[in-house]
Amino acid sequence: MEFTLEEIAHLLGGEVKGDGKAKVNSIAKIEEANPGSISFLSNPKYENFIYSTQASAVIVKKDFLPKTAVTTSLILVEDPYSSFTTILEAYQQALLASKNGKEEPSFIGNKSTIGTNHYIGAFAYIGNNCKIGNNVKIYPQVYIGDNVIIGDNTTLYAGVKIYTNCELGHHVTIQSGAVIGSDGFGFAPQADGTYKTIPQIGNVIIGNHVDVGANTVIDCATMGSTIIYDGVKIDNLIQIAHNVKVGKNTVIAAQAGISGSTTIGENCIIAGQVGIIGHIKIANKTTIAAQAGIGRTISEEGTTLLGSPAIEKLDFLKSFSIYRKLPTLQRRIEELEEKILNLSVIKEL
Repeated sequence: MEFTLEEIAHLLGGEVKGDGKAKVNSIAKIEEANPGSISFLSNPKYENFIYSTQASAVIVKKDFLPKTAVTTSLILVEDPYSSFTTILEAYQQALLASKNGKEEPSFIGNKSTIGTNHYIGAFAYIGNNCKIGNNVKIYPQVYIGDNVIIGDNTTLYAGVKIYTNCELGHHVTIQSGAVIGSDGFGFAPQADGTYKTIPQIGNVIIGNHVDVGANTVIDCATMGSTIIYDGVKIDNLIQIAHNVKVGKNTVIAAQAGISGSTTIGENCIIAGQVGIIGHIKIANKTTIAAQAGIGRTISEEGTTLLGSPAIEKLDFLKSFSIYRKLPTLQRRIEELEEKILNLSVIKEL
């Protein structure tokens, strides 16, 4: 794929400073770029690379003023980082568009329908009564159970598993190895010390523009639905248990775990390795720092929590400040104890 700088500038709503007819065919970091590639400069600490880069073009902020001459062409935009993201999206869409048709062997069950411009990779399995939209890309070795609904422009990468009765919206991306709709962790303790499995008969509903990372698991509900609302971004290696609800535009980083029947609000930020117990609610716009443990409902919006068990950010920082002083405080207490003992001896004399 090859584009002129004028075409790219038009896509970004920017302006070319240099040779608008020049063509690029690849995307690269500014410090690693070669002729024919395009890069961007957003962080000022990388500015020195723009004077030596081999890139044919660099996307920069429209008010950028070089300290010395540059040999590359510039594309002037409002926000270089967002503009570069737009190029990456366009590039990815072009790659996805090149995938189409049905490879063999693959299996499509009875009464299942698939929209136009689809791609079904080799060894993919699609169960009975499924409804799959337009421009859906199903990579090799994907399993889709019976009665699954998948919206337009959704991509399931190799090895994804979608269990029976689950629903995926439009523009959903699920990375390799993710499992959607597996049984929730439901076991009833018995009098003899054993556990009886509680059937998990619900499903998972995923909204529009949701991203799910590799090897992440979202369990089906015991009854009803586990729901991931529109715009949620879920990293790799995350466990979301049965009957959880994750609000719109919330982001969850790797290795976080959310226990059953917990409701996460909208626009929350959950950092890596966070643990959240079941049957609680997290308010909108809550930020939870890495490795925090949440053991209670968070009712106030916009709270930032740290620690395990997690507490509000300011309280955590105050407590940690005291914690760091503990060795000094211990020495002072020991010195005071010695002085008190000496005073007692003097008094007895």
